[in-house]
Amino acid sequence: MKRPNGFSLIELLIVVAIILIIAAMAIPNLLRARIAANEASAADSVRKIATAEVAYASAYPTQGYAPLLANLGGPASGCVPSTTTACILDNVLTNGVKSGYTFVAIGFSGAGGTTNSSFVAGSAAQMFNLSGVRNFCTISDGVLRSLTPPASTPPPSTVAACVAYPTAQ
Repeated sequence: MKRPNGFSLIELLIVVAIILIIAAMAIPNLLRARIAANEASAADSVRKIATAEVAYASAYPTQGYAPLLANLGGPASGCVPSTTTACILDNVLTNGVKSGYTFVAIGFSGAGGTTNSSFVAGSAAQMFNLSGVRNFCTISDGVLRSLTPPASTPPPSTVAACVAYPTAQ
């Protein structure tokens, strides 16, 4: 009896099952790698915002720190530095969303003052447990802090909220 050429249905099903098992083991690792990359990008972006805040305060001493994140950036091309568009950060970051994270930066004036003497810069995952699991923040002391908050927690928007975060490891 002559055997037909090709594979039987059972053989094909076994191969497909093996491929699915391998994929099921690999996908969680890929998701964790993406989360780690997004978190590293968010931490670096918060550090860049803090550096930009110091540069802004040096460039505009009567203003102090930037009132909002958007004040640190400007248009994608033809940016003219001013207190409202300092052209220090790129417009991707100053739009407030990058690599699965939402960003804020807010300057605060002292008691009765008009010059912003402190700031908070923070980030939070847009989709908790998919784009990231940790929030990051820093204040004018430049120390990066991180916290794994409950799902859908916005970025810290006050100095007190950021100080409550432990120092990032």
